[in-house]
Amino acid sequence: MKLSGSQLLPAPPEKVWAAITDTEVLARCLPGTERLEPAGPDRYKAVVGFALAAISGKYNGTLEFAAKKQPDSLTLKIEGKGTPGFMKGEGRVTLAPAGEGRQTDLRYEGEAQVGGMIAAVGQRMIEVAARKIVSQFFEKFSSELARG
Repeated sequence: MKLSGSQLLPAPPEKVWAAITDTEVLARCLPGTERLEPAGPDRYKAVVGFALAAISGKYNGTLEFAAKKQPDSLTLKIEGKGTPGFMKGEGRVTLAPAGEGRQTDLRYEGEAQVGGMIAAVGQRMIEVAARKIVSQFFEKFSSELARG
């Protein structure tokens, strides 16, 4: 499954960079995140609860920041396993100034793979759920940026 899109955020790129690489902010903004703890340089252990249709459960996995070019771009790598199956993904995020530098145009593109029981619900449902999670993330993330 591939995902891509863009989001206009209410802060300059430097502030967006600081927030998107802050695991406390990410833990508050990523839906279902129960824990996000350091596990090495730019690598974190994660516990995420997830439900799709009648299938729910927890994933234990990792989140890693790679190819960091502050404050312009980075790659996020995620992997997780749990009762509902497994997931693995990688996404590239780019930041560009907008609105005379007071805002940021964040663009993302990535690919994810799922397997196990969660894959049995069908590609279309998984894609709808993924888009909903992305939307919820940006809603919370924009609120964090506006507050801080």
